[in-house]
Amino acid sequence: MPDETNISVVSLGNLAKPANTLIKKVSNAVGGLYTPRHIRQLASANKDAKLIEADAAREIAKIQAESEIEVTDLHQRAANRWIDEEARRQKNIEDITVQAAENLVPEARPDAMDDDWIVNFFDRSRIVSDAEMQILWSRVLAGEANSPGTYSKRTVNFLSDLDKSEAESFTNLCKFIWVIGALQIPLVMSHTESIYTSQHLNFYELDQLNGIGLIQFRTTGHAFNVNEYSDFTVQYFGKELILSPAKINSGDLNIGNVLLTKIGEQLAPLCVGEPVDGFYEYIRNKWAQYQPDQG
Repeated sequence: MPDETNISVVSLGNLAKPANTLIKKVSNAVGGLYTPRHIRQLASANKDAKLIEADAAREIAKIQAESEIEVTDLHQRAANRWIDEEARRQKNIEDITVQAAENLVPEARPDAMDDDWIVNFFDRSRIVSDAEMQILWSRVLAGEANSPGTYSKRTVNFLSDLDKSEAESFTNLCKFIWVIGALQIPLVMSHTESIYTSQHLNFYELDQLNGIGLIQFRTTGHAFNVNEYSDFTVQYFGKELILSPAKINSGDLNIGNVLLTKIGEQLAPLCVGEPVDGFYEYIRNKWAQYQPDQG
């Protein structure tokens, strides 16, 4: 593992301290970060964008000289492919890191991140070049830097197998999340109703998310026990609704057909988009009988 003096990120003085620390931490764990366009803009660095290719070319020349191997056209094509592939992966690592650095909170603790977690994270994410998926990966990195221990290796490994269409389906589901007690719960009361289908959420999407392990989808429904509560407040995107447990028969509040798994709970805060127009009113009407009497 290289020490800090060998880090190839330069001129980081203009970055906020947590971002500076994150970049150094990543560099120490997975190797030097060559300054990409975003970091050059942030840190006023002036680094040759061809440095990766030049270093690789010099390494190839060294191997030739030491082993006296004649480089054939096949060898050259293989070397070129390797250079291109590593350059793409390096760019992916840097793009994800820069986006994460831009989303750190002032009290972030990137210095407390586990090196093995970082190595595993970039082993999984370095092949991700899709811009939207990179945003998701950068949010995980930022979240872990903000509060080390937030994301398990299992969640990171799961994310590496998540394709874009699955991520989009999960994001659609997360638009329906309410905060109930200490839980995030996507309230899917009847997936055939237009409020859900208008957001491209249907049986197939839910069954797929259930199959890959992000949710527990049960057509017979789930319940939230409210016996331990007095009047309590639930929220949808910060908008509150007060419920009265005394009005809920047997103390079990119907919360629809979907619950998040542990992995789903970790990823949900990264995927929440805009609230669905009219959904607060839809749930308020569903639970009208459970609301305290007015006056």
